[in-house]
Amino acid sequence: MMKNYKYLFLLIVPFLITTSCITTKDVRYMQPNESLVINEEGLVPYNIPVYRITKNDILNLNIVTTPKGDAAQFYSSLNTSGSTVAPSTNNAATGGRGGSISGSGGGGTGGNSIFYFNGLKVDSKGDINVFGIGYIKAEGRTIEEISQEIQDKVNENFQEGKSEVRLNTDGITYYILGDVETTGITGEKVAHKNTLTVTEALAINGGLNRTIDRKSIVIHRKLPEGIKIAKIDLTREDVMNSPYYYIQNGDEIYLNTRAKSLNGFGKDPIQTLTTGVSVITTALSIYLLLKNL
Repeated sequence: MMKNYKYLFLLIVPFLITTSCITTKDVRYMQPNESLVINEEGLVPYNIPVYRITKNDILNLNIVTTPKGDAAQFYSSLNTSGSTVAPSTNNAATGGRGGSISGSGGGGTGGNSIFYFNGLKVDSKGDINVFGIGYIKAEGRTIEEISQEIQDKVNENFQEGKSEVRLNTDGITYYILGDVETTGITGEKVAHKNTLTVTEALAINGGLNRTIDRKSIVIHRKLPEGIKIAKIDLTREDVMNSPYYYIQNGDEIYLNTRAKSLNGFGKDPIQTLTTGVSVITTALSIYLLLKNL
């Protein structure tokens, strides 16, 4: 009888290893596929979505003038850069990160406190209130469009070419949420870049371990109309054609755990073998115990 169990054991263990282990196709990024769109020059065209302001966004406005053009006499000193503005105030106005700031992942309250208190908040009507100019529509518009409208207003007080409006968000703020085994990557992140891909975002934070399902990365994107939910597959190279390949300000990235990993399989071959042996040993022990009753 025990001899039969031995043969059963030898058959089941290889089956568990081959069906439960993670293969290279599960973890390798951007594997070639025929769906990738390239142009006539053999290049992958950029598909970068334009970020449009939504309610509750916070913007940084800095109006730069020549030393003789004191912008503070027309606008708030927090939003001007000229000969009369102290360096510390100017640094705060330009969105310099300081004070109580979170962004390294885990344990923080989130956000940039200096930016929050000194920035221009988009109100419930979708407007920003620029001191010295008044209310300007922001929701649904791009940074460039809002900047141009403010620049037109500023030009009424300064000669052309003697002032410059600089309007920005506090970089690209995004959020990564994973399981207990990805606590090092989970949290609020800030990238002071013009563009950021999802692979760059993950690389900056150390990459993904083998428990994460690369074929099921979920992104929640905040749009003026609401929240858009998308799923991308990082194992396919045609992910570069997706607009969700490029991270936008406010994106939330959800890392799903593989079912194999949740069951104790698939993390590595040794753990798979150990788990399989434990399951079979437990099953045999229960069988023998019940048989002898």
